[in-house]
Amino acid sequence: MKKLSENINEIILESISDGVFTVNHHWEITMFNRSAEEITGIPRGEALGKKCWDVFRSNMCESDCALKKTMREGRPFVSDSTYIVNSEKKRIPVTACASLLKDETGKVVGGVEIFRDHTLVEELRKELTTRFRMGDMVSKSPAMQRMFENLPRIAESESATLIEGETGVGKELAARAIHNLSLRKDNPFVPVNCGALPDSLLESELFGYKKGAFTHAVKDKPGIFQAAADGTIFLDEIGETSPAFQVRLLRALESREFRPLGAVEKVKADFRIIAATHRNLGEMIQSGEFRADLFYRINVVALDIPPLRERMEDIPMLIDHFVEKLNRIRGKHLAGVDEKALEMLMSHDFPGNIRELENIIEHGFALCREGRIGLRHLPAALSGAPPKTNGHEPSGDLVKAAEVKVIMDAMRKNRYNRAAAARDMGIHKSTLFRKIKRLGLDLPKAPPSSG
Repeated sequence: MKKLSENINEIILESISDGVFTVNHHWEITMFNRSAEEITGIPRGEALGKKCWDVFRSNMCESDCALKKTMREGRPFVSDSTYIVNSEKKRIPVTACASLLKDETGKVVGGVEIFRDHTLVEELRKELTTRFRMGDMVSKSPAMQRMFENLPRIAESESATLIEGETGVGKELAARAIHNLSLRKDNPFVPVNCGALPDSLLESELFGYKKGAFTHAVKDKPGIFQAAADGTIFLDEIGETSPAFQVRLLRALESREFRPLGAVEKVKADFRIIAATHRNLGEMIQSGEFRADLFYRINVVALDIPPLRERMEDIPMLIDHFVEKLNRIRGKHLAGVDEKALEMLMSHDFPGNIRELENIIEHGFALCREGRIGLRHLPAALSGAPPKTNGHEPSGDLVKAAEVKVIMDAMRKNRYNRAAAARDMGIHKSTLFRKIKRLGLDLPKAPPSSG
């Protein structure tokens, strides 16, 4: 029993599932437990005496790891998003916690780090994320999940597809997903922004032209309809085209043949059309801005992507998706956003939808060096506060009071009808409800409507 008590610390260290190692002031490993051997795949005898960075080859070894911070500042540090490279040169995701190593007299003799293998957690997270992913789109909202279920069948159908939705919701991502799920996936996917080009340029881009068709046409140029042979053409912002151009486009879609500018003979081509718009084409037909026959040609299958404000439950998952992507591209290891930053993002209306959220995260990513993106890393405009002037920042209380005044004015004007007040303010009613809750406003119920 006495012998057991003398070796109890060693027995505990050898029994726990977390890896534990210690270093001296020269960063040489002086202790390496059994779990450290198992996680790294490096035998204890081989690790002892080596520099810790030669054993772990972590991404944090290249910058400022938890152990270095601890040794420098004399206090514990935790790294909750990092990896090591094992003996088989595979990345192992880990969390690490570092503390000072002291002897019986309290003298600092080195550092100790405990690290935990998160491989299983990461595998489960990826498996869960896969359920909510389609191509580069990520969502767990019921409306988007129904769309994800339908995309493979839409892809198989080869039918012309119209994708509707506000700017920034991910219409091109949906189009790419359809293409990549179809039999055309090994052939070109060619996006065309119809709103960015005048009719003459748009025609020459799509149909191509022959040498001498116009000034500066010094050689033949194949159009996108030819370049995308056996592939998919994505006509983004088709609602921005003129009725005159729509006539030529309709003929090409109906006959699957077209005449390049300046050509005599028609050219046949096999392609699939996916179109997208942020405008209401039904209303444009009524006003004469869009041809009804073209609408019915491209609207065989319709998809409507809801704006981000109507699927706020997707925001945490989208943030993780963007942070993971930026970590991979920039070689960083940020862990996401903190609670206050997430709360701020969850209260935002996102008029720019997913594109706006991605830009906000990229802004925060650029300013945050390690750990999690916080409020101080987010764009100042996100809080609704006016920009700084004369070196003085506006008071948070004044900003809050201004926001309360705007809401209360709209509520009184609309007799406390939340939906009507939201319309008056130009925001979605769910956004107004979140703002009321965040500001702690106690509002009377709307009076019953008469008649």
